[in-house]
Amino acid sequence: MKLRLIALPAIPAVLSLTAGYVDTAGFLALHGLFTSHVTGNFVTLGASLTHGTGDTVAKILALPVFCLVVFATRLLRFQLERSGLPILGIWLTLQFVLMSIAAAIALHYGPFPDADALPAVSTGLTLVVAMAIQNAFHRIHLSNYPPSTIMTGTTTQAMLDLADLFHGLPAETKPAVQTRVTGLIDSIFFFGAGCASSALIYSYAIDWVFVGGPILSAITIALFAREKAMGKPLQ
Repeated sequence: MKLRLIALPAIPAVLSLTAGYVDTAGFLALHGLFTSHVTGNFVTLGASLTHGTGDTVAKILALPVFCLVVFATRLLRFQLERSGLPILGIWLTLQFVLMSIAAAIALHYGPFPDADALPAVSTGLTLVVAMAIQNAFHRIHLSNYPPSTIMTGTTTQAMLDLADLFHGLPAETKPAVQTRVTGLIDSIFFFGAGCASSALIYSYAIDWVFVGGPILSAITIALFAREKAMGKPLQ
């Protein structure tokens, strides 16, 4: 069973790296807030309520804010489509702006001993908005590639594909499954690399960890500009 080493293009790979990085930064610096994987906030919210530790405001608001942003992103996409503008480029730029705002708030007001204070909630929800946009535009424009934020489904599909390859597949379907499983594994790897690098930076620099978000967003924008200049943008 031979698999390609890297099957995931640069933009989806960096998006997975970004999601893992930002999710870990939020969890560590904002008392257990998940910014890109919002369902995890149900668990941390329940734990906070059980232990009476507070830290609940951003976790309560994360899901409705996430839902509203995805809804609005979809509607705005229809408006942008009629304008003929580079839609994915606009989403990436908006994500960069939001990441930069969150980093600026964190650097000015952090660290955050009280996750329910306005600066902490503002930082967290700004990142939730940024990652909701990423979730939405990935589904809309990059649906041929593995999700950059939801690793449970990605890991499940990777294991199913690996089991199929181990068992044996018809020659006509095997190459497609091999390519898909490599892309899935790539996505998991880059997400994990984002988590690890975020945790490492946080351990030494605390709130400077949020600077990594706009840096990764800027890299994604640069990759998009390169793809567009080469006449093959991913949208």
